[in-house]
Amino acid sequence: QVQLVESGGGLVQPGGFLRLSCAASGSIFSIDAMGWYRQAPGKQRELVATIARDGSTNYADSVKGRFTISRDNAKNAVYLQMNSLKPEDTAVYYCKQDIRATKWSFEDHYWGQGTQVTVSS
Repeated sequence: QVQLVESGGGLVQPGGFLRLSCAASGSIFSIDAMGWYRQAPGKQRELVATIARDGSTNYADSVKGRFTISRDNAKNAVYLQMNSLKPEDTAVYYCKQDIRATKWSFEDHYWGQGTQVTVSS
């Protein structure tokens, strides 16, 4: 079984920063894309940022220039550095990793449990 564990959420003032982490454990043969998504109350889950295995990245327009996604393939981990946070960034943040559990497995999408980020004065 594969499990993703997130950490790093919390309450921060506008203009502040947070760093989210997400590490996968269990039966893992390879990991392709990794990403962060968020869901605010009453809204659909939306993409925040993704990073491919080769390190190429993609960001939502709303976070470009403020958030940075990175990964550590040796640790099966993905990170999201969030700077200049705004109240509209308040949401539950979820990580996703596209993982092949064994050499013979198809790729599956695995999600973290979610971590709350609240930006408020």
